[in-house]
Amino acid sequence: HWPCGRCRVPGRRRHYKMCEAGGCLQALCPGASGIKSAGKARTAEADENMQPVRKDKKNAPHRGILERLAAGEIIIGDGGFVFALEKRGYVKAGPWTPEATVEHPEAVRQLHREFLRAGSTVMQTFTFYASDDKLMNRGNYVEQKISGIKVNEAACDIARAVANEGDALVAGGVSQTPSYLSNKSETTVKAIFRKQLDVFVKKNVDFLIAEYFEHVEEAEWAVHVMKESGKAVAATLCIGPEGDMAGVSAGDCAVRLVKAGADIVGVNCHFDPAISLKTMKLMKEGLEAAKLKAHLMVQPLAYHTPDCSKQGFIDLPEFPFALEPRIATRWDMHKYARSAYDLGIRYIGGCCGFEPYHIRAIAEELATERGFLPEGSEKHDAWGTCLAMHTKPWVRARAQRAYWEKMLPATGLPYSPAFSKPDSWGVTKGDDVLIQQVEATSNDQLKEMFEKQKKFTGIVA
Repeated sequence: HWPCGRCRVPGRRRHYKMCEAGGCLQALCPGASGIKSAGKARTAEADENMQPVRKDKKNAPHRGILERLAAGEIIIGDGGFVFALEKRGYVKAGPWTPEATVEHPEAVRQLHREFLRAGSTVMQTFTFYASDDKLMNRGNYVEQKISGIKVNEAACDIARAVANEGDALVAGGVSQTPSYLSNKSETTVKAIFRKQLDVFVKKNVDFLIAEYFEHVEEAEWAVHVMKESGKAVAATLCIGPEGDMAGVSAGDCAVRLVKAGADIVGVNCHFDPAISLKTMKLMKEGLEAAKLKAHLMVQPLAYHTPDCSKQGFIDLPEFPFALEPRIATRWDMHKYARSAYDLGIRYIGGCCGFEPYHIRAIAEELATERGFLPEGSEKHDAWGTCLAMHTKPWVRARAQRAYWEKMLPATGLPYSPAFSKPDSWGVTKGDDVLIQQVEATSNDQLKEMFEKQKKFTGIVA
């Protein structure tokens, strides 16, 4: 069940229908009918409306995020920049700051481009942890030697340049700050957000995202500041079904974000797709109970985290250097995309661990609803049907959807447990050990942490 050679029409995306024998999606020429995606049938009329590849992407009509969502368009986010670029040698684990926008702009640009080709319709500026206080936290040199303004400006320029290669939007992003964790005032924390906002306004990003907040209070402060721009604002918390670190329920968090002015609300990071969607369901129910409306957004981890505690994957002992056995497959992402769509979420993306092929899987799962496939699918036939070209017969036998849907991947690690015991230290804002500092972490401070580790986990450093 492989692609029909006639379907490769110049200037047109491939068309698909379900092969009833093998259960896979088969590419057909443009007039084909009976298209199905993820088991859902489409009519011949719908097939005729499949969109061609845009060759004039730079001249496509510019529509904002809220206009697109209001029209029912599915927005596909990008993936996890800090983890992807750390593995490639451009981000330092620990601080996780984005000075690569200045030091290695070509690496950031290439990753944006790969996400665009995979189907992303938003280029999120690589400004995660790009607040001035984070760029000077615990001995970080970036604020002094480069400056937060230059890092944020470079991120905007790179994102815009790649977005202009397709019909993509640019989102300027802020995230939680060391100052909030150190009990600094609302005025101080808002001033930090406002400095980043000044750059986003100057560079005229299309909309704004306040992401990766463990406390809804700080996210509210970020939304208040970002609404000063007059641009659309999305806000996502890195929380699970238990709510934020202060004990605010997921439903109440959503309500508070909307009342603060957020147009789009949801979760990102810290938890896998399944847990994140449980949290999204609670948020949606909270909004419905409060009779509030907002667009929904989800960008989870690409790691399986069924054993996480309230803090999420950063509590796992494997974080951050031994998470690879937990990575989700592209087929897991098909399930995630379908479940998110069925829940009513229309902004679907990823965070840490998400690579371009994960995003492509989302775009392929929702190709029928979107009306086209991403350019990255030119080298990827749906549900492994490209394996029909393999030299080995037992691999050719895997060229079907039924095989991959039922696959339970082995880890190849015979002594590895299925679950881990999270490092549940139980500390959050207000605890002395979370007070941040400009000076580098001292040896004495590290020794203190090693002793705490023994107490909580029994591991001797």
